[in-house]
Amino acid sequence: MSTPATVVVGPASWNTLVRLDELPAPRPHTVFARGTVRTLGGTSAGKALHLAELGSPVTLVTAVGDDAEAELVLEALGAAGEHLEVLAHRAPGPTEQHLNLMTGAGERVSVYLAVPSEPAGPGDEHVTARLAGARHVVLDLGASGLELLEAARAGGAELWTDLHDYDGVSEFHRPFADACSHVFLNDDGTDDHPALMRALLDRGATTVVCTLGAKGAVALTRDGWSECAAEPADVVDTNGAGDAFFAGFLAAHLTGAGTGECLRAGARQAVRALGSPHLSPFLS
Repeated sequence: MSTPATVVVGPASWNTLVRLDELPAPRPHTVFARGTVRTLGGTSAGKALHLAELGSPVTLVTAVGDDAEAELVLEALGAAGEHLEVLAHRAPGPTEQHLNLMTGAGERVSVYLAVPSEPAGPGDEHVTARLAGARHVVLDLGASGLELLEAARAGGAELWTDLHDYDGVSEFHRPFADACSHVFLNDDGTDDHPALMRALLDRGATTVVCTLGAKGAVALTRDGWSECAAEPADVVDTNGAGDAFFAGFLAAHLTGAGTGECLRAGARQAVRALGSPHLSPFLS
């Protein structure tokens, strides 16, 4: 594989997904699961897998521990084949692990069971070399993304981030929002996503994309608004759909597609995640 021009920095985890009829009420009681899956998770792992599926070479920079879950994470990432290079910082202690309570409607409560003791950082010469040579760097929310933000900025790459359910005021999200030209989020954290998108554009972003679930997605650039409908899908699991959308948009952008076509490419790729019980069909 030639050296990837796209680097994704952020979490890869080992998750237990528990499917329920509805999220538990906040009181002591017993519920029965519809099913349980143990599988690869992490927003950065999802983006990297879908970029690789689209034939877009990518380096994933992530942090794992020295436990059995680290081996499971790395083995799963290996399913992507030659288009995905993994630079994993190994630290003593646990790998990131989540317990995700999911419903068929796409609702989710994610419980962090463990996080790595150390993030990936600029001390790794292989990581800094990849960042210096990258044309596009995705900085996902998390300790590794924050630790490598300045190195990514110094390399001169186009910086992308995914703010997920950003409410417009969270201090943790601010460095990512301020540093990146391409900003993605969903509408879960706001009741006025157009206003939030305009605010992000005013703060320096050049492209702001908001996913709206079954209602599709919208984008705002200096040239105005674009939108697309969601693609029809037989939904098996909603986990990772947003990351697949992001990857589809980015892969189309790399080919020179305009904003509208990038949105449609994102919607098409989201269907790939929706039809799989895992982050990506690579893992099925």
